[in-house]
Formats: sequence, structure tokens, C-alpha cells
Amino acid sequence: MVMFGGFAGTTANSGTDWGEQMLNTVASKTIRHLFTRSESVEVSVRCFPSSKLLQGSIDNFKMSGRGLVIRRQFRADEMSFETDAVSLDFGSVLKGEMRLKQPTQAIARVVLTESDINQAFKAELVKQRLENISLPALTELSGGEPVSFTDIELKLQPNNRIQLFAKADLPTHGLVPVSLTSTVAVERRRRLLFKNSQFEADSVPESLQAVSQTLTGILDEILNNMVDLDRFNLDGVTMRINRLETQGDKLIFSGYAQIDRIPNNP
Repeated sequence: MVMFGGFAGTTANSGTDWGEQMLNTVASKTIRHLFTRSESVEVSVRCFPSSKLLQGSIDNFKMSGRGLVIRRQFRADEMSFETDAVSLDFGSVLKGEMRLKQPTQAIARVVLTESDINQAFKAELVKQRLENISLPALTELSGGEPVSFTDIELKLQPNNRIQLFAKADLPTHGLVPVSLTSTVAVERRRRLLFKNSQFEADSVPESLQAVSQTLTGILDEILNNMVDLDRFNLDGVTMRINRLETQGDKLIFSGYAQIDRIPNNP
């Protein structure tokens, strides 16, 4: 079920005037189409007095959502953003659309659960970068055959630490368990890094520890070249991370979104 409402309400009885009512209606419709699915979305647009809308000027825009699915495969437990003053094309609002006169920035916050992250590892966009890999370091171990990493499971730990388990399908050894611990960090505000990674031998049979340790280093390198926010940006919206932190079973990103245009669909 998708629910839409305003932080301050959208009815005349709440004191919201005609301009804000219209903007909340249009914004709710627009935001809804950014996501494949959503459990709930709340939108609030502030424009007072309403006469400012005729010049395309609004004071503030807020969005808060839960259970949001992007590109059919990537779920965020929570997502919110808030802008300062925004300049809109008033004509587009009358047509039930939101078109920016100029780019704007929004403070953004995204929360992923451990379950969301592990589900993302099963998405086709991610699996195709983890399967049938022919890096020289891997084919040396596999007798020239491509190698796939499967059954990836990530566990969040305090202080931005993670533990990651996987299996590597090696023709010469069968399924080899891989296990590592690492610290997640941000590079250039857009790339997620796994730093200070360490092989966890206790999770691997002794007879496979040597090859598993080599595979662990290779998987760590693959992951560090894979998690780039630019791959998941919505059309016209660029996300940047200022900080991240682990809290229980949640990974929380704080940063901003550069909005050049409001996308029409996910």
C-alpha cells in the first residue's frame, strides 16, 4: 500500500493554502513514480504566500519514505531529503508535473538494513559483476576457467565494521568458503570502500584456508571496484555521501543530492 500525505496536512482545515495544496498533490504524484514500490511516502511543500508560486518560487520541499524499491531490485528501508528554496516552472505545475528552472541541492539520508544489502547482492546488476569472472589471479587458481562468487552474506557490526561470507566456485576445489572482516568507508563521496580487510580463517576448513585466503583478497578487490553510487543514481539526481555509520542491523548514509531535474520514472 502506498500512502501519501503532508507533514503539515493537505486540507484547507489544516491551514494549508491553495498553493501548498496543489504543490503537495503534484509532488506526491511525481515522487511516487520514482520508485518501483513503496510502503509509505510523505511529501511536504512549503510556499507562503501562494502568490510566490506564480513566479515559480517555493520555500522548502521535504520527502520521507519507507520501504522504497529503486529499479525493481534495490530496497531502502528509509529515505528522506529536504531542500531550501526551489525555483520551479509554474507552467509545469499546472500540467501536474514538477520541472526545475535551475538545479538545486537537498540534504539526504538513506537507511539500508542488513536484509536490504544482502538482497541487493542477489540483484542481476550485482550478480553479473560477481559471476563468471576471468581475472588472471582467479584463472590461475581455476585452471583457466571463469570463477563465480555466490551466496554472499554480509553482517553489520559496530564501528562501521562488517563481516562478509561467500562461496567461490572453483573447478579444481569445488565450492570454497570465503570469509572476511572489514571497515566500510567512503571515498570521494560516492564510492563505498572496504578497508583494512582481514581473512577470517576460523570460518574455513584448514585444508582450504590457503586458497580461501587468496580468494578473499580477490573478492575484496572486486567489491572495492563495484559499489559506486553513480551506478544507482536516478535520472537527473546525483547522490553524494558525507558520512556513513552502522547502527545495529542498519547502515545509515548521510549526504546530499544534486538535483538537475526531477526524473519522470525510476
